[in-house]
Amino acid sequence: MKTSLQSVLLIGALLTAGGAGDAAQPEPLLLAHLHGFQEVPSVSTPAHGEFRATISKDEQSIQFELTYEGLQNTVTQSHIHVAQRGVNGSIAIWLCGTASNPGPAGTQTCPQTAKGMTTVSGTIHAADVIAASTTSQLILAGELAEVIAAIRAGVAYANVHSTPLTTGGEIRGQIRVVRERKD
Repeated sequence: MKTSLQSVLLIGALLTAGGAGDAAQPEPLLLAHLHGFQEVPSVSTPAHGEFRATISKDEQSIQFELTYEGLQNTVTQSHIHVAQRGVNGSIAIWLCGTASNPGPAGTQTCPQTAKGMTTVSGTIHAADVIAASTTSQLILAGELAEVIAAIRAGVAYANVHSTPLTTGGEIRGQIRVVRERKD
């Protein structure tokens, strides 16, 4: 009996210690794994990446970090689009651009790294949401709440474009909610 009680106490202590470590490194609220086979049409590429983001408590901003590596050529742009898996959708938010594809005013420049992981990070606000080029999607400039709703519904994706090998992006990943905030 004493051994069982000690085991329960030890397991409880380990679980509590594990929880303390989680507080130091909180899980992202949003996540997408980017691969070529998720692009439309699919792309065979060794490139891959990850989009991690957190929606602010008041839902007025999204903190993000995009990492990528192994792209076949020069990175030209990266975005969040609105569309379900297997469908191309309109750009809703530019994550980064280049001199040849600069994006709206204030869009940061996509880093170019020949080897290793490349990172782009920032904060998205309503002013960063552009009007959908496909008017049937009914997302207007500044409608961050609509983009957040699309993300929660599983109909938004992040991608990274490169030249000149693909007409669309080289890697793409559907954004999913991995943990909702419990306040």
